[in-house]
Amino acid sequence: QVQLVESGGGLVQPGGSLRLSCAASGFTFRNYAMSWYRQAPGKEREFVARITSSSGITNYADSVKGRFTISRDNTKNTVYLQMNSLKPADTAVYYCYTVFNGRAIWGQGTQVTVSS
Repeated sequence: QVQLVESGGGLVQPGGSLRLSCAASGFTFRNYAMSWYRQAPGKEREFVARITSSSGITNYADSVKGRFTISRDNTKNTVYLQMNSLKPADTAVYYCYTVFNGRAIWGQGTQVTVSS
């Protein structure tokens, strides 16, 4: 079945870095745009970054532009989110997302906590 599995979250100090991974299965990964979203406690889920399928064009939320980088490896069916210069405001559960046959597909999420 179609599945997205995130990994790489954890506890990091302000100014630190983390790289999240999202492994996809059950569909032809290279044909689909992929996105990252996040949800902080008590807040709505929000868009973080997106990468297109073939050309790899990216776009970012203003809050992460210049600090986060989304990339993909179509040979490994994996999308990444490199997060640098992390701030406490980046603390959230991070979700991988795509749309398959008109249906929203979400991963289970990975917790990122930025704290000293």
